[in-house]
Amino acid sequence: MSKVAVVGAGTMGNGIAHVFAQHGWATVLTDVSPGAVQSGLAAIERNTEKQASKGVITALQRRDLLARIASATSLEAVKDAELVVEAATENPDIKFDIFEDLDRLAPKGAILASNTSSISITEIAKQTRRPDRIIGMHFMNPVPLMPLVEIVKGKETSADTVAKTVEIAKQLGKIPVEVNDAPGFVSNRVLMPMINEAIFCVDEGVATPEAVDQVMKLGMNHPLGPLALADLIGLDVCLAIMKVLQDGLDAQKYRPAPLLEKMVANGQLGRKSGQGFYVYRD
Repeated sequence: MSKVAVVGAGTMGNGIAHVFAQHGWATVLTDVSPGAVQSGLAAIERNTEKQASKGVITALQRRDLLARIASATSLEAVKDAELVVEAATENPDIKFDIFEDLDRLAPKGAILASNTSSISITEIAKQTRRPDRIIGMHFMNPVPLMPLVEIVKGKETSADTVAKTVEIAKQLGKIPVEVNDAPGFVSNRVLMPMINEAIFCVDEGVATPEAVDQVMKLGMNHPLGPLALADLIGLDVCLAIMKVLQDGLDAQKYRPAPLLEKMVANGQLGRKSGQGFYVYRD
């Protein structure tokens, strides 16, 4: 049995832990906040209950899945992990500090992966003495449902690390797609400017959020409109990614919409706060 440590128990972290445990990995979910760990474990319990009720997994499989997940509030938990997947806040300084610690604590042969959606894997690797073992493993939300894993190669990521990470993603029932390190990679370099432009449409009075989303769903066959998707991702995350694109590529082309900055400043972050472009009561 293989062992993975997932660092960060938020929406992405608990989803990643869920998928690894579902596919037979001994999994430890760690976060500096005990409350976040408990919330993450509770989310996994709820989501596996939904899977069981829909027949995706059996009651016995659910029991075994949950039994494979341990929790911790210290990075010491990575000491015997073959793979570490970091899923902390999308903030370069936080990630850099975590990877410095992971490099010190994880076994020398362990692969250290980041679920970052935009931050440079090459820069993350510079915080360690094993840049060849650092890679991006960008899962999509909701992790148990979305098939894509964007495999991001840093400048010094070895071919062996890429091959092993691709194979792991396949073992999880995912479809790995290899990309090179660049601001926003492929997924968010394409997606976020679309979301940002949709926000400009609302900000400039071109259309309501509902109208923008209807046009994209009905006209472009998108399953979710860009503004509803932004609410799901988190408007704070969208803003952080736009700033990475702005800093790394073109300051004017990737300028965040003023309305996006205003909503984040006001704490309107989407589903996570109960209000974004829509109001959520769940």
